[in-house]
Amino acid sequence: MLAASSAMPINAFAFNNAKKLKVALVGTGIRGITFWGKRLVDEYSEILKFVGLSDINPSRLEYGKKYIGAQCPTFTSFEEMVSTSKPDLIIVTTKDATHHEFIIKGLEMGCDVLTEKPLTVDEVKCQQILDAERASNKNLIVGFNYRWSPYATKIKELLSNKTIGKLVSVDFNWYLNTYHGASYFRRWHGEMKSSGSLWVHKATHHFDLLNWWINSEPNEVFAYGDLEFYGKNGAFRGGNCRNCNHKNTCDFYWDINKDEFAKKLYVDHEHEDGYIRDNCLFREDIDIYDKMSAQVKYTDNTILNYSLTTYSPFEGWRVAFNGTEGRIEAWLDIPYFENTSIDEAEKHASEMAQKLEERTSQKPIMVHKLWKDFETVQVDMEQSGHGGGDKRLHDKIFVNPEIPDPYGRTAGVRDGAMSILIGIAARKSIQSGNPIKISDLTDLSPRAKRT
Repeated sequence: MLAASSAMPINAFAFNNAKKLKVALVGTGIRGITFWGKRLVDEYSEILKFVGLSDINPSRLEYGKKYIGAQCPTFTSFEEMVSTSKPDLIIVTTKDATHHEFIIKGLEMGCDVLTEKPLTVDEVKCQQILDAERASNKNLIVGFNYRWSPYATKIKELLSNKTIGKLVSVDFNWYLNTYHGASYFRRWHGEMKSSGSLWVHKATHHFDLLNWWINSEPNEVFAYGDLEFYGKNGAFRGGNCRNCNHKNTCDFYWDINKDEFAKKLYVDHEHEDGYIRDNCLFREDIDIYDKMSAQVKYTDNTILNYSLTTYSPFEGWRVAFNGTEGRIEAWLDIPYFENTSIDEAEKHASEMAQKLEERTSQKPIMVHKLWKDFETVQVDMEQSGHGGGDKRLHDKIFVNPEIPDPYGRTAGVRDGAMSILIGIAARKSIQSGNPIKISDLTDLSPRAKRT
């Protein structure tokens, strides 16, 4: 039995060339059909096959099947899909607030489960998942890909080698541009009940990276946040971009019908379930935060200062690690540091459609020891999906799960829980004005060291 505190075992999906892994996917939105759909068919068809696709929208489901290139039945009933197709592995890429339903059902029906991040959106659903995973004899994996990029891995290596001594504090800032950031507020992500806010949906990536880098688990969170730009703050609003009276004056106007992929995936099927992809960014229903800042105290006494900006002119991030023997600074996609000009709209469209150009380059990490001059560590980087992390994650899961990873990049249910619990605690801290103990949210007791 895989305990809830474990990561994926190295033999998680045992199969050989004589038997293809049978995969079923629930949720045929953009993440499902690209990263966990078409990419698996294109790159791994010799070792796996899709045996079922499921979605509540039958029209989008059929388009998803065609886009993925899968030769399998489709189902609007998840239970029927699982009982009929008998998959080895279920991949969950539905709306965040429903992840727990399919994770739990999948485990109970005797399947291994791989869920897209975040694990779920609140502590009650998180506890339900923990209980279900413990009661099963199956594996649950959370698809964190950021850990697998060479750049993130190099930071982990430097910290693990005690390059700057004992880690004391971390400053981490993530910037979403006015294309990517705005896209969350157009969709169901802008409603707390569906996404748990960007504290959970987006920041789970960041908190997972930080938990992994720091090699400890969060103990207490205090946060600030507010909605001051999107939603009710807009000077005007409309139904959606397509039919808005303000399309000629709104800086955020987006003609979804000119985006061929988005039109085919969403507009052509919205009559089935009423899901509108180009909602107004200033609609009254938006109730998540658009500015966020938190302080997290880790169980090993490391202090994290974190912020997330949702309407930056550029998209990128930077991090600084302070240790007893020096400091490490790292960043990606900060145009002033890289002396580059990037079309942010084109960049966002490529990332969303998983169509990034395969390019290599070198990116710096600054290491500054006390009493010494700084050193620049150059890292070979790939511009493909999430800095080369996507393909490495897929290879680990489907090709060589048995090969030990010295960096511990595989994420299990405990990793998924600890990343979302920071965001959940941040939400609760904003609402109450008090610091929140992680141990008060579920029955998991934070550890001073992850490993």
